[in-house]
Amino acid sequence: MERPPGFSLPELMFSMAIMAGLVGWGVPAFRDMERNAARNGELNLFLQAIYLARSEAIKRGRVVILCRTDDPLAASPACASGSDWAGGWVIRQGDQPIRVQPAYANSGGIVASGIATLQFLPTGSVVGVGGDFTFRPHLAAADASYERLSRRICLNTQGVTRDC
Repeated sequence: MERPPGFSLPELMFSMAIMAGLVGWGVPAFRDMERNAARNGELNLFLQAIYLARSEAIKRGRVVILCRTDDPLAASPACASGSDWAGGWVIRQGDQPIRVQPAYANSGGIVASGIATLQFLPTGSVVGVGGDFTFRPHLAAADASYERLSRRICLNTQGVTRDC
């Protein structure tokens, strides 16, 4: 007797079980990869802002300010106090805005160590002691991946950033 082509029910059930296991293993890893990419996108925008503010201060020979703002869509966004930079930031020289960055859509937050404003001198150095910024993933704080996906960068008084 010849066997008909195709899979038997036990073979199909076994294949489905293996596939379900692979999908169950891959979905959380994909979610973390997606959150990590979003956090890195925001981090890169912020690093570009630091580099731009520093280079503009050197180029113009004047103090350039990078500060957090509560209203980045205003005609002339003002600097704001506080340490949560997730709402956006503005680079300005005097009263003239150089670049404005609105809030990042997939932000879990950017928390600075008490820094609301960075002032870059014409030498490229930062007024004060520098500081650190923690970039959070767009997850609940109770999520097991929250701390692992967070990233912290430090800014020294020379205006140079590094992971810390």
